Amino acid sequence: MIQLDETDKLILNTIQLDFPLELHPFEKLAEQLNIPEIEVLQRLERLTEEGALRRIGPIINTKETGGTSTLVAVKASLERIDEVADCINSYPEVSHNYLRPAEYNIWFTVSAANEERLEQILEEIKFRTGCSLISLPTRRLFKIGVKFNIR
Repeated sequence: MIQLDETDKLILNTIQLDFPLELHPFEKLAEQLNIPEIEVLQRLERLTEEGALRRIGPIINTKETGGTSTLVAVKASLERIDEVADCINSYPEVSHNYLRPAEYNIWFTVSAANEERLEQILEEIKFRTGCSLISLPTRRLFKIGVKFNIR
């Protein structure tokens, strides 16, 4: 269990939807929260090391920028889970993946500049892993953002 004090919670709640788009974002964040910038940086580093925070980065609407994306399900044998996940994670276009208790047990999201690149990535993963996969492109988007209220 990760221990969060009130300042940790304030930082995590603030950066989810109100991360400053500035030349020096952590300095601006520190001003917003009325704490020293070095403390913000140290806390974010600790929260990342402890697993409370995976990364700080934008969520880009791929379609609006001319790109494409899909959700992919992969059927990997249990003894190859880590190997297959490492292969998938080697592509910078993959944002995240999950292990699920099903026949198709590794699910991931991949975004690419165009359909050709997306197909290339999927074909390479299929070739490199020898696993079958299913591409499940978005038909209709129901939500775009998530905010966790950290208490």
